[in-house]
Amino acid sequence: MIDTQAILPALLTQIEEATRATDFTMQSDTLTGSLLRTLVASKPEGNFLELGTGTGMGTAWLLDGMDTASRLVTVDKNERYNAIARHFLSGDARVTFHTGDGVAFIRSQQAGTFDLIFADMPPGKFELLDETLALLRPGGLYIIDDLRPLESWEPAHEPRVTTLIATLEQRSDLRICKLNWSTGLLIATRIA
Repeated sequence: MIDTQAILPALLTQIEEATRATDFTMQSDTLTGSLLRTLVASKPEGNFLELGTGTGMGTAWLLDGMDTASRLVTVDKNERYNAIARHFLSGDARVTFHTGDGVAFIRSQQAGTFDLIFADMPPGKFELLDETLALLRPGGLYIIDDLRPLESWEPAHEPRVTTLIATLEQRSDLRICKLNWSTGLLIATRIA
């Protein structure tokens, strides 16, 4: 079994080409994308949140797994990168793009709204963790990536990751699974 071979979302190659023309280097990889697609497919008529649109590579994978009745809100503060995602994906009526501050967005949402949250930016991951997890419905999934150490990490990043994982491990309202795979992933399910 070769886990790096996956059927790619239709527009992913074009998004990758547009991304290479920028200085953006934090895009979702194929393994993470494939997992995201599989997880959203398990939530028919789901309401999904992506914190950290980037150029839309993760967004493309999420949309590829969603059914026609599902909805995705994706948030990023960087207009330049978000514009690439919107260029390729805004024709899909299931997605709503929000360009703005992630902290303000999280604080504006109603608790128990989302079936799955992919947190791929500081707000929702390293900031406002309690508020973000409160947005999940019981049975909802919280996914974070980029947890395996990289040489490119700033010195302060590794302690933040260690603290985040320890905090999630101690929560009684979550069941978690850590995956030393892809970029390093953690999947948590909120229990009632």
